[in-house]
Amino acid sequence: MTINLNDIKLSPVLESVYRSKISDAEYFSSSYSNYISNSRLKYINPDQGGSPSLYNKGIENKSTNSLELGTAIHELFLQPESFKLGDSYNKPTAKLGMVIDSIIKYRKQGYTIRESITKSCIDIDYYKNNFPNDGQRFVAWYMRNIHLLDQRQAKDAITDGANDKQIDAVYIDEDEQKIYIVQGKYYLGESVDATPVREVISAWSQFSNLAQLQENANSKLKTKISEIATALEDDSYCVCFELITTSIFTDAAMDDIHSFQTKLSEEDDAELNYSTQFSVVDKQGLEDAYSCVIEQTNPTLNHTIKLEAGKYMTTELGATSVIVAAMPLKECIKLPGIKDGSLFQKNVRQSLGINNTVNKKIKKTINDPNKCGDFFFFHNGITAICNKIEECGNGEFKLYGLNVVNGCQSLNTILSCSENVRKRDDAYVLFRFYEIPQRDRADSISINTNTQSAVKARDLRSNSKQILKLKKAYEAKYSNGFFATKRGEIIPADKDKQYCIELSYLGKNLTAWYMQRPNLSYGETKIFDKYFNTLFKNDYLPEDAYALSFWMRKIMDAWTQENPLGLEEELLTMKAYAPYHLLFAISMVFAKCNNQTNVPSPSECLKVASENNLVDSIINIAANCLNSAISAEKNNCEQNNRSFIPQNWVKNKSCNAGIMSAIQNYFSFLPTMNKEMDSKLKNGVKIDSKYFSYRVQAED
Repeated sequence: MTINLNDIKLSPVLESVYRSKISDAEYFSSSYSNYISNSRLKYINPDQGGSPSLYNKGIENKSTNSLELGTAIHELFLQPESFKLGDSYNKPTAKLGMVIDSIIKYRKQGYTIRESITKSCIDIDYYKNNFPNDGQRFVAWYMRNIHLLDQRQAKDAITDGANDKQIDAVYIDEDEQKIYIVQGKYYLGESVDATPVREVISAWSQFSNLAQLQENANSKLKTKISEIATALEDDSYCVCFELITTSIFTDAAMDDIHSFQTKLSEEDDAELNYSTQFSVVDKQGLEDAYSCVIEQTNPTLNHTIKLEAGKYMTTELGATSVIVAAMPLKECIKLPGIKDGSLFQKNVRQSLGINNTVNKKIKKTINDPNKCGDFFFFHNGITAICNKIEECGNGEFKLYGLNVVNGCQSLNTILSCSENVRKRDDAYVLFRFYEIPQRDRADSISINTNTQSAVKARDLRSNSKQILKLKKAYEAKYSNGFFATKRGEIIPADKDKQYCIELSYLGKNLTAWYMQRPNLSYGETKIFDKYFNTLFKNDYLPEDAYALSFWMRKIMDAWTQENPLGLEEELLTMKAYAPYHLLFAISMVFAKCNNQTNVPSPSECLKVASENNLVDSIINIAANCLNSAISAEKNNCEQNNRSFIPQNWVKNKSCNAGIMSAIQNYFSFLPTMNKEMDSKLKNGVKIDSKYFSYRVQAED
């Protein structure tokens, strides 16, 4: 449908309406105050504290179906250059005017204004041409408009269809280190029951065994599960389940949501290499999220807070206006820009995710009904700066140019518990607001206040005597190499990557080889906290550090979908931790070949294997034994009517014994099965006993 402005007929006062091309300055001046009111436009003007959400709220209490439709057409008339009908939808935040024809179409079909707008948002060529039904179009709209994916990424994210395992979309945000698992429910009705909540719970329960989930999934989901497994190799990733809907959840559904979130908070302490979140986004949540996304184009966030009488104080210190308040947690989650990070532009460190010791404790406190009321006393507080603070009376303050400089982690964690937070009237956090318009001074405050949730255990050890000594020795031994000890440290461009090692991976390799505990290798925090003094009490030679890196690099090069080692499928999907079991198996193959029970030197192992062209053979033998070990455990579980969970096996100390038993069995049959290989191993991997040492003891 095309609207010709010249064909519009207005009565009975047509003579009072005319079009005029004028500048913004003239339009907003007093010259036209008698012609057009600014009463509504001020709600979107950022200089007047406006925003898209306030703009929509301006007519909230006086809206009718006719007024909403009339307003859309009115704005189309006033801003034809912005509200023209067009084919370009490169920006996900397309204006209402670009779908006004769809709104009119659906209104004529008898849909309400809300229903017409809901359907019109997905009634454009991109969604109609790429997705077969409204459900997929809605999820794609969400990925485009809320997660800000481009058209190709949004299409790639959709997994909905037969055998989707209750997963409609998967998106891996590598910058934020989050894996989004999305379940969407497109309804035109007012409410939605608990059914989709239970579908999300079903999807979550299947994550305990990615291999099994992948086995029966559709082709797109199979691919996404492989990407998930790869991402989870990094233990800082968080899995975020999102349930989105165009309606409002019933009370029964909200009860299920609360119960599931509580369960997830309890699961956080489990020995997983990732944490889990669950959030719901209903009709109101979609509107709020959409407004936040629109506001990303404006780096200056404005917000009005409402503080309770007797729970705040205002003062002026050194010509700086200050508000110190006990701010309700349910007011905190209303702050704009938490999810997209725009609230934290001056924060020296963005959110580290919920898989963080401090943030886990915050989440646990919030979700504990007996402790949530004491949150104020447990937390150090949050600091924000503003360009301007305007007191409106009755505890209401308008904050212009709002930025949180200390508290990013906390606010993200509080937001992740939003369903519980909304129900609490007794939960507060200390909040400080400073009116600091000067940029340099604001930056200084950001740097000097940002001390919360600062570093990982690994970071604390990067300057320890043992590590600095090893770094110095390593870089002296390998002048073309580099030993990165700090998180985010950039390897110099002139260094040979083959000889570059990183502290985190060295600790994991040492745990598997010298401590003989590959089941602990995935847990970086434990290695550099609980086990650090034990693991690094010995001095390690630079060549041993290099050799461990070499062995692990060979392992990871083979840990692919092509599967040159013939690894069991369960092992392939556990790339985050199972490779350390193969590294352990390699060390034990050398020990067995030399009739030793102690731990061989990694560099001597590499030396003799390289000299006799046995590197690949040793790795293949170790892989064969690892396959035998996991297969034996799987069969044992089946015979005893127990479920076999691969992740649990590799994280249990007992897997070490299984691998050792498999190695023993292999070498018992080797003289009969392969005399040539038996002879090669006997003659080609001899290592002097002086290159063996006692294993590093780890206290459980």
